[in-house]
Amino acid sequence: MTLSKNTKMIEQLNHRLRLTLADSRVMVGQMLAFDKHMNLVLADCEEFRTVKTKGEAKGKAKQIKRTLGLVILRGESIVSLSVDAPPPASAASRQAKAALAAGPGVGRPAGRGIPMAPPGMPPPGLAGPVRGMGGAAIAAGPVSFARPPPPMGGPPGAPPHGFRPPMPPPGFRPPMPPPGMGPPGFPPQPPAGFQPPYPRPPQGPPS
Repeated sequence: MTLSKNTKMIEQLNHRLRLTLADSRVMVGQMLAFDKHMNLVLADCEEFRTVKTKGEAKGKAKQIKRTLGLVILRGESIVSLSVDAPPPASAASRQAKAALAAGPGVGRPAGRGIPMAPPGMPPPGLAGPVRGMGGAAIAAGPVSFARPPPPMGGPPGAPPHGFRPPMPPPGFRPPMPPPGMGPPGFPPQPPAGFQPPYPRPPQGPPS
């Protein structure tokens, strides 16, 4: 396909074309794409065939219409091509927008009309209450975090002040300590039958 032929085909994009095929069928549709082999892609395509009637009206031609939709045609089967209608309004507007040159403007985020805050500062809508509406305005500044409260007296690991251990249920009896062990808080007792050793008499210096 030569350059001039390619340019002419580009100008016919989105136009509604009428194509005559080698088997005498006529195809009418909107051209969406083409290639160097003249293979075409048609949208909303309709097929028209002319057939001869039989019977009493013998010899009269009759045209049959059939809706096909999206069609791909081989270029070797196309005999002639002509423009049947201009492109639709939506396609024409897309072509016009694509032909517009880019302007000198620069796209920037607007944030729904709220001016951008400098780095490290909260946005204007999150700086605090406005004076006269919910309280006095709070000056924007560094964010400070609260410290945990100081511990309530006592060594580390001790229960807090005012803590009371839970009471045992009614009828609960603490287990008896093993032999030789006294109750909690008392020194251990010697086992039954234990006799302490008698003290040895003092010995004087050797004579």
